[in-house]
Amino acid sequence: MAAFNAGAASVGVCYGTSGDNLPPAGTVVGMLRENGFTVVRLYWPDPSALAALAGTGIKVVVGAPNDVLPALATSESAAAAWVRQNIQAHPLVTFRYVVVGNEVPAGETAHLVPAMENVHAALAAAGLSHVKVTTAISQGTIAVHLPPSAGEFTEEARSFMGYVVSFLERTRAPLLANLYPYFVYTLGLGHMDMRFALFTSQGTVVQDGEYGYQNLFDATVDALYTAVARLGGSRPSRSD
Repeated sequence: MAAFNAGAASVGVCYGTSGDNLPPAGTVVGMLRENGFTVVRLYWPDPSALAALAGTGIKVVVGAPNDVLPALATSESAAAAWVRQNIQAHPLVTFRYVVVGNEVPAGETAHLVPAMENVHAALAAAGLSHVKVTTAISQGTIAVHLPPSAGEFTEEARSFMGYVVSFLERTRAPLLANLYPYFVYTLGLGHMDMRFALFTSQGTVVQDGEYGYQNLFDATVDALYTAVARLGGSRPSRSD
């Protein structure tokens, strides 16, 4: 998970709860604290995980799953109820972001920004405007990865990402992206040394103007910055 237009960097983990034989939420949260993690992402508002996170000070990025987007998009009262049940009901949890949708598939993106707008309004009405609303996009939304200065979204992604970027700019929220360098390597950059995708290159592999890239992750991040900027989004300075 990469967050764009964020402030000071933090180290966090994505906490999935859909597996079996998982340790209790209290044990997981204890491990997070012992290892110094300050941010955790939940893909849905799991009550056990939220109860364990209460009072810890760990910043929580919580998801509104794809299957609730139609209701959130078409009903302000449904968005208010979702915020009441999943955010306001946990006053001791340090919520940072609500991620409305995760890699929303083609054909369902019409609900995305309306759902984001309604959740944003519901949070503001509840006095929680400090909790920002965003969404998480997939690696597949990026059409051009290299060189990073040519980064661009796919035509399909551009059909909705312009609205997403406009919302994020207006509300000063970051964009979340699920980035997997090896997937990029296997989907068309296989002619490149695999070490570039595995963070093991010994020197610059891609030179793009004044910037040199030693790994595919950094290159992909900058390609995404460029793609967002093409749609009117802010591009952070090199020091951000």
